[in-house]
Amino acid sequence: MITLTIAAILWVALHVVVAGPLRPALVARLGEAAYRGLFSLASALSLGAMIWAYPQAPYVEFWPTTEAVALVPLLVMPVALLFLVASLRPTNPTLAGPDMIMKGELPVVGFTKVTRHPMLWAFSLWAISHMIANGDAATWLLAGAVLFTALNGMGSIDRKRAAKFGVVWQRFADKTSIVPMVAVIEGRQKLSFEDIGWMNILMAAALYALFMWGHAIFFGVPVMPIY
Repeated sequence: MITLTIAAILWVALHVVVAGPLRPALVARLGEAAYRGLFSLASALSLGAMIWAYPQAPYVEFWPTTEAVALVPLLVMPVALLFLVASLRPTNPTLAGPDMIMKGELPVVGFTKVTRHPMLWAFSLWAISHMIANGDAATWLLAGAVLFTALNGMGSIDRKRAAKFGVVWQRFADKTSIVPMVAVIEGRQKLSFEDIGWMNILMAAALYALFMWGHAIFFGVPVMPIY
Protein backbone atom coordinates (compact mmCIF):
# COMPACT_ATOMS: atom_id res chain seq x y z
CA MET A 1 0.00 0.00 0.00
CA ILE A 2 2.93 2.34 0.67
CA THR A 3 4.19 2.06 -2.91
CA LEU A 4 0.74 2.73 -4.33
CA THR A 5 0.27 5.70 -2.01
CA ILE A 6 3.60 7.22 -3.04
CA ALA A 7 2.85 6.68 -6.73
CA ALA A 8 -0.60 8.28 -6.33
CA ILE A 9 0.89 11.29 -4.54
CA LEU A 10 3.50 11.71 -7.28
CA TRP A 11 0.78 11.52 -9.96
CA VAL A 12 -1.30 14.20 -8.24
CA ALA A 13 1.74 16.41 -7.54
CA LEU A 14 2.79 16.25 -11.19
CA HIS A 15 -0.60 17.39 -12.44
CA VAL A 16 -1.41 19.91 -9.74
CA VAL A 17 2.00 21.40 -8.88
CA VAL A 18 4.37 20.72 -11.78
CA ALA A 19 1.66 21.43 -14.36
CA GLY A 20 0.36 24.28 -12.20
CA PRO A 21 2.43 26.92 -10.39
CA LEU A 22 5.80 25.40 -11.39
CA ARG A 23 4.97 25.23 -15.10
CA PRO A 24 5.96 28.79 -16.15
CA ALA A 25 9.40 28.56 -14.52
CA LEU A 26 10.03 25.09 -15.95
CA VAL A 27 8.96 26.12 -19.46
CA ALA A 28 11.21 29.20 -19.25
CA ARG A 29 14.18 27.05 -18.26
CA LEU A 30 13.56 23.97 -20.43
CA GLY A 31 11.53 25.26 -23.33
CA GLU A 32 7.95 24.24 -24.19
CA ALA A 33 8.87 21.11 -26.17
CA ALA A 34 11.28 19.74 -23.56
CA TYR A 35 8.82 20.48 -20.74
CA ARG A 36 6.00 18.64 -22.51
CA GLY A 37 8.24 15.67 -23.26
CA LEU A 38 9.54 15.37 -19.71
CA PHE A 39 6.09 15.91 -18.21
CA SER A 40 4.61 13.19 -20.44
CA LEU A 41 7.40 10.81 -19.47
CA ALA A 42 7.00 11.52 -15.75
CA SER A 43 3.22 11.09 -16.04
CA ALA A 44 3.61 7.77 -17.81
CA LEU A 45 6.08 6.53 -15.20
CA SER A 46 3.90 7.53 -12.24
CA LEU A 47 0.80 6.02 -13.85
CA GLY A 48 2.75 2.85 -14.60
CA ALA A 49 3.90 2.74 -10.98
CA MET A 50 0.30 2.99 -9.75
CA ILE A 51 -0.85 0.24 -12.09
CA TRP A 52 2.09 -1.97 -11.04
CA ALA A 53 1.54 -1.37 -7.31
CA TYR A 54 -2.26 -1.76 -7.39
CA PRO A 55 -2.52 -5.58 -7.54
CA GLN A 56 0.20 -5.91 -4.90
CA ALA A 57 -1.56 -3.68 -2.37
CA PRO A 58 -3.38 -5.41 0.50
CA TYR A 59 -7.16 -5.57 0.26
CA VAL A 60 -8.66 -3.14 2.76
CA GLU A 61 -12.42 -3.16 2.38
CA PHE A 62 -14.67 -0.14 2.90
CA TRP A 63 -17.76 -1.98 1.65
CA PRO A 64 -18.26 -5.29 -0.17
CA THR A 65 -18.61 -5.51 -3.92
CA THR A 66 -22.12 -6.69 -4.69
CA GLU A 67 -23.81 -7.62 -7.92
CA ALA A 68 -25.66 -4.30 -7.91
CA VAL A 69 -22.58 -2.07 -7.60
CA ALA A 70 -20.64 -4.28 -10.03
CA LEU A 71 -23.20 -3.27 -12.66
CA VAL A 72 -22.23 0.41 -12.39
CA PRO A 73 -19.06 0.23 -14.55
CA LEU A 74 -20.88 -1.99 -17.06
CA LEU A 75 -23.46 0.79 -17.54
CA VAL A 76 -21.11 3.78 -17.29
CA MET A 77 -18.12 2.59 -19.32
CA PRO A 78 -19.87 2.69 -22.74
CA VAL A 79 -20.47 6.40 -22.12
CA ALA A 80 -16.91 6.91 -20.87
CA LEU A 81 -15.50 5.18 -23.95
CA LEU A 82 -17.70 7.32 -26.21
CA PHE A 83 -16.26 10.41 -24.55
CA LEU A 84 -12.74 9.02 -24.96
CA VAL A 85 -13.17 8.22 -28.66
CA ALA A 86 -14.74 11.63 -29.31
CA SER A 87 -11.86 13.35 -27.52
CA LEU A 88 -9.39 11.91 -30.05
CA ARG A 89 -11.19 13.40 -33.03
CA PRO A 90 -9.72 16.51 -34.71
CA THR A 91 -12.86 18.46 -33.74
CA ASN A 92 -11.76 18.44 -30.07
CA PRO A 93 -9.84 21.71 -29.52
CA THR A 94 -8.67 20.80 -26.02
CA LEU A 95 -6.73 17.76 -27.27
CA ALA A 96 -3.92 19.52 -29.10
CA GLY A 97 -1.53 22.09 -27.69
CA PRO A 98 -2.89 25.65 -27.75
CA ASP A 99 -0.23 26.69 -30.26
CA MET A 100 -1.76 24.22 -32.72
CA ILE A 101 -5.41 25.11 -32.26
CA MET A 102 -5.55 28.83 -31.64
CA LYS A 103 -5.47 30.00 -35.24
CA GLY A 104 -8.36 32.39 -34.91
CA GLU A 105 -11.88 31.58 -33.75
CA LEU A 106 -12.52 28.09 -32.39
CA PRO A 107 -15.51 26.43 -34.05
CA VAL A 108 -17.90 24.58 -31.76
CA VAL A 109 -18.52 21.41 -33.71
CA GLY A 110 -19.10 17.73 -33.03
CA PHE A 111 -18.75 16.41 -29.51
CA THR A 112 -17.47 19.78 -28.29
CA LYS A 113 -21.14 20.73 -28.03
CA VAL A 114 -21.50 18.09 -25.29
CA THR A 115 -18.43 19.21 -23.32
CA ARG A 116 -15.15 20.94 -24.10
CA HIS A 117 -13.28 18.37 -21.96
CA PRO A 118 -14.40 14.94 -23.27
CA MET A 119 -11.13 13.13 -22.48
CA LEU A 120 -11.03 14.29 -18.87
CA TRP A 121 -14.67 13.31 -18.46
CA ALA A 122 -13.85 9.85 -19.85
CA PHE A 123 -11.22 9.44 -17.12
CA SER A 124 -13.59 10.85 -14.50
CA LEU A 125 -16.42 8.48 -15.43
CA TRP A 126 -14.04 5.53 -15.36
CA ALA A 127 -12.78 6.53 -11.92
CA ILE A 128 -16.20 7.25 -10.39
CA SER A 129 -17.78 4.04 -11.66
CA HIS A 130 -14.90 1.89 -10.43
CA MET A 131 -14.80 3.61 -7.04
CA ILE A 132 -18.50 2.80 -6.60
CA ALA A 133 -18.06 -0.80 -7.70
CA ASN A 134 -14.90 -1.46 -5.67
CA GLY A 135 -15.06 -0.21 -2.12
CA ASP A 136 -11.47 -0.91 -1.16
CA ALA A 137 -8.54 1.32 -0.28
CA ALA A 138 -6.31 0.40 -3.23
CA THR A 139 -9.01 1.15 -5.82
CA TRP A 140 -9.85 4.42 -4.15
CA LEU A 141 -6.18 5.44 -4.16
CA LEU A 142 -5.71 4.63 -7.85
CA ALA A 143 -9.05 5.81 -9.19
CA GLY A 144 -9.23 8.72 -6.73
CA ALA A 145 -5.88 10.08 -7.91
CA VAL A 146 -7.05 9.90 -11.53
CA LEU A 147 -10.40 11.50 -10.68
CA PHE A 148 -8.84 14.35 -8.72
CA THR A 149 -6.39 15.27 -11.48
CA ALA A 150 -9.05 14.96 -14.19
CA LEU A 151 -11.50 17.28 -12.42
CA ASN A 152 -8.72 19.69 -11.50
CA GLY A 153 -7.44 19.59 -15.07
CA MET A 154 -10.68 20.92 -16.51
CA GLY A 155 -10.45 24.14 -14.54
CA SER A 156 -6.69 24.33 -14.99
CA ILE A 157 -6.90 24.09 -18.78
CA ASP A 158 -9.61 26.75 -18.87
CA ARG A 159 -7.57 29.14 -16.72
CA LYS A 160 -4.41 28.70 -18.81
CA ARG A 161 -6.22 29.16 -22.11
CA ALA A 162 -8.13 32.17 -20.82
CA ALA A 163 -4.92 33.80 -19.57
CA LYS A 164 -3.08 33.17 -22.83
CA PHE A 165 -5.78 33.76 -25.44
CA GLY A 166 -8.18 36.10 -23.67
CA VAL A 167 -11.33 36.99 -25.54
CA VAL A 168 -10.85 34.31 -28.22
CA TRP A 169 -10.99 31.56 -25.62
CA GLN A 170 -13.75 33.32 -23.70
CA ARG A 171 -16.01 33.37 -26.76
CA PHE A 172 -15.42 29.63 -27.19
CA ALA A 173 -16.04 28.95 -23.48
CA ASP A 174 -19.28 30.97 -23.58
CA LYS A 175 -20.61 28.63 -26.27
CA THR A 176 -19.53 25.38 -24.57
CA SER A 177 -19.56 23.85 -21.10
CA ILE A 178 -17.34 21.90 -18.76
CA VAL A 179 -20.17 19.75 -17.39
CA PRO A 180 -21.62 17.58 -20.19
CA MET A 181 -24.83 18.85 -21.84
CA VAL A 182 -25.07 22.07 -19.80
CA ALA A 183 -24.56 24.29 -22.87
CA VAL A 184 -27.27 22.33 -24.70
CA ILE A 185 -29.69 22.45 -21.76
CA GLU A 186 -29.13 26.19 -21.37
CA GLY A 187 -29.78 26.78 -25.07
CA ARG A 188 -26.24 27.88 -25.92
CA GLN A 189 -25.87 24.93 -28.31
CA LYS A 190 -28.08 22.69 -30.42
CA LEU A 191 -27.02 19.06 -30.44
CA SER A 192 -27.81 16.69 -33.29
CA PHE A 193 -27.07 13.02 -33.79
CA GLU A 194 -24.44 13.96 -36.35
CA ASP A 195 -22.50 15.71 -33.58
CA ILE A 196 -22.25 12.39 -31.72
CA GLY A 197 -21.55 10.46 -34.92
CA TRP A 198 -21.93 6.83 -35.92
CA MET A 199 -18.17 6.43 -36.17
CA ASN A 200 -17.67 7.49 -32.54
CA ILE A 201 -20.42 5.12 -31.41
CA LEU A 202 -19.04 2.16 -33.36
CA MET A 203 -15.49 2.74 -32.17
CA ALA A 204 -16.66 3.05 -28.56
CA ALA A 205 -18.69 -0.16 -28.93
CA ALA A 206 -15.65 -1.98 -30.31
CA LEU A 207 -13.51 -0.79 -27.41
CA TYR A 208 -16.22 -1.83 -24.94
CA ALA A 209 -16.34 -5.31 -26.46
CA LEU A 210 -12.54 -5.52 -26.25
CA PHE A 211 -12.53 -4.55 -22.57
CA MET A 212 -15.37 -6.94 -21.78
CA TRP A 213 -13.38 -9.75 -23.37
CA GLY A 214 -9.96 -8.87 -21.99
CA HIS A 215 -10.63 -7.26 -18.62
CA ALA A 216 -9.83 -10.40 -16.63
CA ILE A 217 -6.82 -11.15 -18.84
CA PHE A 218 -5.25 -7.70 -18.75
CA PHE A 219 -6.32 -6.52 -15.28
CA GLY A 220 -6.83 -9.76 -13.40
CA VAL A 221 -10.44 -8.92 -12.47
CA PRO A 222 -13.58 -10.24 -14.20
CA VAL A 223 -16.04 -7.57 -15.31
CA MET A 224 -18.78 -9.31 -13.34
CA PRO A 225 -17.63 -11.22 -10.24
CA ILE A 226 -19.29 -14.56 -9.54
CA TYR A 227 -21.31 -14.60 -6.29
